[in-house]
Amino acid sequence: MAPCGSSWLANEGSKHLCLLFWLSLNVWLFWKTFLLYYHGPQYYYLHQMLGLGLCISRASASVLNLNCSLVLLPMCRILLAFLRGSQKVASRKTRRLLDKSKTFHVTCGVTICVFSVLHVAAHLVNVLNFSVNYTEEFLALNAANYRGEDPRRLLFTTVPGLTGVLMVLVLFLMCTASTYAIRGVLKYQTNLEEHPPGCFHPNTTLQEDIPVPRIFEEPFPEYAPEPFPAEPEPFVQNNVVRICTEEPKFQSHFPETWLWISGPLCLYCAERLYRYIRSYKPVTITSVISHPSNVLELRMRKENFKARPGQYIILHCPRVSALESHPFTLTMCPTDTKATFGVHLKIVGDWTERFRDVLLLHSSQDTEILPNFQQRNYPKLYIDGPFGSPSEESLNYEVSLCVAGGIGVTPFASVLNTLLDDWQCYKLRRLYFIWVCREIQSFRWFADLLCMLHNKLWQENRPDYINIQLYLSQTDGIQKIIGEKYQVLNSRLFIGRPRWKLLFDEIAKCNRQKTVGVFCCGPNEISKVLHKLSNSSNSYGTRFEYNKESFS
Repeated sequence: MAPCGSSWLANEGSKHLCLLFWLSLNVWLFWKTFLLYYHGPQYYYLHQMLGLGLCISRASASVLNLNCSLVLLPMCRILLAFLRGSQKVASRKTRRLLDKSKTFHVTCGVTICVFSVLHVAAHLVNVLNFSVNYTEEFLALNAANYRGEDPRRLLFTTVPGLTGVLMVLVLFLMCTASTYAIRGVLKYQTNLEEHPPGCFHPNTTLQEDIPVPRIFEEPFPEYAPEPFPAEPEPFVQNNVVRICTEEPKFQSHFPETWLWISGPLCLYCAERLYRYIRSYKPVTITSVISHPSNVLELRMRKENFKARPGQYIILHCPRVSALESHPFTLTMCPTDTKATFGVHLKIVGDWTERFRDVLLLHSSQDTEILPNFQQRNYPKLYIDGPFGSPSEESLNYEVSLCVAGGIGVTPFASVLNTLLDDWQCYKLRRLYFIWVCREIQSFRWFADLLCMLHNKLWQENRPDYINIQLYLSQTDGIQKIIGEKYQVLNSRLFIGRPRWKLLFDEIAKCNRQKTVGVFCCGPNEISKVLHKLSNSSNSYGTRFEYNKESFS
């Protein structure tokens, strides 16, 4: 299938437009600051002393300020969950952009690292130039104490240099722009009218022009590149310089980094405080169920806890680890008539193994067809959330395709539970549910749920509402196929992997001129195939909008 322009724009256009805007903003801010320090009259003498190192260090600092102010915003999970569920964000395209919050956070972090290296390198050049170009004519402008001072002394024995080095080591080159080394050493001229750049003020009052001092024979360094705008008109004519009324006065910069960072930082800290207060009260564990294939189901209750299908929570059990916590998608959401909510955990890794051991009486359980309920005094368990995920949008399409791989079925389990309670209040009118597993036992995690939903829709004369397809990718143990209790699922069980192209063609044919929401939670191989097919064209006018499940 060839790529389709409209499908590509629907899936990729918004995020690429935002990326282009962000790149343009960074380039504009870098170039604007570079030109200010290269041609600004208030920085004339400082530029004469430091050269391009001044311009690059300040321009990179502007980019750092911008990205440091943005890097925390994608991590404000409560804010993102509020925006995703708020009616004020009516556009589905806008809500889908929130799914890229983690990617944007990583992009800002990488940008901060790159420009921090550039910023630090430029300031190392500045330190060297302060030592080499020391002049006694403008003592207030000098950071060095004398010409030829060891640059290492400026770095490691002065407060500005030492704090700058420590910030680089501690914060991995991310916060150097906010240290005193930048604010206190780099100064600008304040009396431009009384002392224009390039003029000369002798110690005694003179009424005639005098020869130009050697340092001011050229208004700008010889290495100035050609593409820059024309230089300001110099005050030097015929090797003489005009006399000024007073000497230049210099002033340190007002700190600006905190203006960029304080707002997002306060917002992030306030959210973290709110999340801590909200999660301070432990939940009540009502039951623990051991499922086949090393899966544990945990059912809980908590006062005033509300969540939407598709959201996830973060579990923290101090008895397992005092500092470690993990996100898990809700497989059952609380409703008006039922306060219980739950998650399914795949036992992989040290944390889940220890968590299973403290929940169950014995670490090894016999996985029968029916779940094994355990009753005991459970440890304290705290939850943080709920937080939003792309799966929330599955109920906002008229037609949705939900593809799960193994334990990746959990985001869609909460959607199926919600539809079991009431499906008529949502926009969704047709659901294609594809579940791929390696073991036949894995389908028993939600076999009862699928059967109950299927029977309910048949009783309400809507058998076409949900299309269930179960795929067993490995044939080992096929003799243990689900028994008579799940006969409905037996007829929908296929051996092998889905033929994705034929599946998309079938969905497009049955839903002409409609928009289909594609949701995936599973291996990257499946995700890449679905993403590619969603951007492809079809002859039925059907558009597929791709959504990838991820924890931000």
